[in-house]
Amino acid sequence: MSAVLTAAGFPEEQVRHRARHGAASVFPALDAYGSSLLGAVPAGADPGDLLERARIVPPVFMPERLKKLIDLAREPLYTDVELDTVVGGFTSRLPLYVSAFGSTQVASHDLGEAAGRQAARLGIPMVIGENVVPVNGYRSASDAEASPLIGRIAAYADAADDEHGGVVVQQSTEDADAEVWNLVYSDPASEPLLATGRLAFELKVGQGAKPGLGGLTVLGREAAGRVAEQYATDQVFGADSDSVLRISSPGTFTEEILRQQIRLMRNNFPRVKVWVKLHPGRDIALAAATAWAAGADSVTVDGAEGGTAWAPNAFLGQVGLPLGDCLTRIGRTDHCLLASGRIWEGSRAVKALALGARAVGLGRAALLAVDEDTDQGLVRLVESIALELRLLISSVGKYHVNALADEDVLLPTSQ
Repeated sequence: MSAVLTAAGFPEEQVRHRARHGAASVFPALDAYGSSLLGAVPAGADPGDLLERARIVPPVFMPERLKKLIDLAREPLYTDVELDTVVGGFTSRLPLYVSAFGSTQVASHDLGEAAGRQAARLGIPMVIGENVVPVNGYRSASDAEASPLIGRIAAYADAADDEHGGVVVQQSTEDADAEVWNLVYSDPASEPLLATGRLAFELKVGQGAKPGLGGLTVLGREAAGRVAEQYATDQVFGADSDSVLRISSPGTFTEEILRQQIRLMRNNFPRVKVWVKLHPGRDIALAAATAWAAGADSVTVDGAEGGTAWAPNAFLGQVGLPLGDCLTRIGRTDHCLLASGRIWEGSRAVKALALGARAVGLGRAALLAVDEDTDQGLVRLVESIALELRLLISSVGKYHVNALADEDVLLPTSQ
């Protein structure tokens, strides 16, 4: 390293890091792979995060509280707030769902199944992410060792009651090539969910952490060789490294392609609910409206703050609309809109719900909670969020989560 040049006020170390490591420096440090959950800048540190800067604003006069008082024949308390709702066609005990983890090493077989069991006990939906089958293969429930996808479905179904929650299976381009939805639809492990209307398929158009890109994960060369027919790879970590970057296709969509994909889903899989996941693109309102008009039961908006997996550093803080901007562009609607992106506590959740989301997703927060305690961690996390939801919703004089409205949130004015 030269000691001649300095660059005060310039990201000198970052430039030197790129100079030392080349293409690999575009990504987070490799030794963090498999043990770190990556996302945008920490909560409160992003000046562009509309939800962080917004405030929940209780009124002085509360006619809905008076209605509740008359109904109960006593003064209402925060414990009287009802949180049950319908999430993408599923009856859910809470306005929450577990977001997709996908095929990355962080969402291991054990953590994925533990998250499924706890989500089922809570009565909230769970999404299983893309690329699980192309990477790990598919083995039905009748095999000696079921694949991670079927293992997660079975773990959820075994712990769930017959009324609440549901499982959502996501599909990407490579999943479509592997006929993931066909396999799941015909597997006996899915029948209990199909019979009770609690299975959905989600078309993945994009994701918050990498808008416009497909999935990226790191594989050893031996593992990369096993999936070479399904995925391209890139030796960004050097020709002498055992690690390679596995590249997934982002897929190609126009309004007509999206409409036709949704219609095909409804025709080919009539027993499932149809979900669509969008990345935080600048035309998010048009994309959501297109999906609903084509018959989607739910549209998920993954804000730029979202993500549990591997993404280039440049994308984590610089690409895509923040979740709050996505919600304000779409506006409140009678359709089911789901939202994810740095949700881990009640105030951010309430703001998103007030701006139009029917429910909010837990991604990194869910994984961390399950990693902390595989039996009760997610349950405890959700319990804490539910308490905050009740406190905050009652503070604006309302007693059902679906009564929240944009009047309950003060958005920051432009500077």
